[in-house]
Amino acid sequence: QVQLVESGGGLVQPGGSLRLTCAASGSSFSITSRGWYRQAPGKERELVAIIPSGGQTNYADSVKDRFIISGDIAQNLLYLQMNPLKPEETAVYYCNIRAGGRQYWGQGTQVTVSS
Repeated sequence: QVQLVESGGGLVQPGGSLRLTCAASGSSFSITSRGWYRQAPGKERELVAIIPSGGQTNYADSVKDRFIISGDIAQNLLYLQMNPLKPEETAVYYCNIRAGGRQYWGQGTQVTVSS
């Protein structure tokens, strides 16, 4: 079992920045990927960025060159640096881990981009 807790969301003006953090606890072996997803109101959940174990980091085209995903494996932390943010990126952001043939989600953290 893996438990995930996101933090760092909030209200930010267009062009601003936020850093999301995901803290993982529980069994950490057999992890195949760590990533961030988001779901805007009325839309499906979509991939933002993902780090496959032993593979290359991938980003959604819409966030390339603006968002950076990184992780501290020793501390079981996953980060998402977002800069600059756009109003259309208002969404609930979720941490995701795939391990042992299952996937785990956090409860999400709200990011609101508005002036």
